[in-house]
Amino acid sequence: MREEATAFVPGHVTGFFSTHPDDDPTKAGSRGAGLTLTDGVEVTVERAAATTVFLDDVEIEIEPVETVLETLGVTARIDATSELPIGSGFGVSGAMALGTALAANRVFGCKLSMNELVTIAHGAEVQAGTGLGDVVAQAHGGVPIRLEPGGPQDNKLDAIPARARVEYVTFGELSTADVLSGDTEQLTAAGQEALSRVVEEPTLLSFMYASRLFARDAELLTDRVRETIAEVSDADGQASMAMLGETVFALGTGLSDAGYEPSVCATHPAGAVLK
Repeated sequence: MREEATAFVPGHVTGFFSTHPDDDPTKAGSRGAGLTLTDGVEVTVERAAATTVFLDDVEIEIEPVETVLETLGVTARIDATSELPIGSGFGVSGAMALGTALAANRVFGCKLSMNELVTIAHGAEVQAGTGLGDVVAQAHGGVPIRLEPGGPQDNKLDAIPARARVEYVTFGELSTADVLSGDTEQLTAAGQEALSRVVEEPTLLSFMYASRLFARDAELLTDRVRETIAEVSDADGQASMAMLGETVFALGTGLSDAGYEPSVCATHPAGAVLK
């Protein structure tokens, strides 16, 4: 057993999704598709008498992380640093939950498999209402397509075999919990249609097109996001909205060409890893 360990978890931008609840949070989740990002979250777990959680040197309460530690039966100090803003559609809470599970497993010698750790982190996210599919996507990496909901014992994943430069701008936060606790019937119908489109044509262009249609049909677009996506389109670029945040992401140089000064990263070729 070690005193501390560190994990890196890629960020994850969801382009579209449908919700699939279940009484068992490890079986609940979403179908959909997204991009994992080279910008991500680094999580260090250190043995401690009581659990504390820090994000970028600020102490915070983040329910999925606490649930992961409780499930493992341990207490620890969690120090996370994020290249991405929280609450803006980048899967930061999911990354913190998964990173905590991976690093705590090493520190405390829990001897759990990757699938078991992903299941714990996924269930914690679903239970908290902070995400439905980020964790399984972040464990996979690349451009994952979530064909069936739930943790690794239940879900089914595919992927678009491609890599890309990704640009993004964030205008503010949206509450995932508020959206997921409301009426999701229209959202789910739009998500299932988008998934069918991408399964039929698993390319990045098809993904971006399906994502834009989903954001419109699910009525999730804010005025600022709608305007930005239109400006990227006018500059012959491909952009859509990150689910769920007031964030626009684009492939290639779409946002730069539209006159923005975006953050720049790329799709991440692999899933979460211990450092």
